[in-house]
Amino acid sequence: MPLLSDEVVTQRANYRVKTAGTKLNRDELAALAKHCADRGTTPGELIRKLILSELQPHFAEPTASPELSEIVGIRLMLTNVLKPLATGQKITPEVFDGIMVEVKKRKRAVAVEAQQDLERA
Repeated sequence: MPLLSDEVVTQRANYRVKTAGTKLNRDELAALAKHCADRGTTPGELIRKLILSELQPHFAEPTASPELSEIVGIRLMLTNVLKPLATGQKITPEVFDGIMVEVKKRKRAVAVEAQQDLERA
């Protein structure tokens, strides 16, 4: 018979069990205390939020700014509309609507890919 239920074990897995700390001089400590007092938080919570926000890009799925997504969307639309027109094809309203639906579906993924390419370069 187990001493702890699976539920208790799962809850304890989320407990904060390690400390990440640093040393500050008197002036830095005073500035930290004032900063925390102004924001109504504790130094520990402030530092925890800072650490987690710094780690966030490593844990979150890649993103692109809304502006980049819209620019990529316009680029995709122009590419898909101008090529048929340049080759003498006619675009019906139904084909144009289909292009717009596809652009809306794909612009974010293409923007994320472009953002990752820029970060690797």
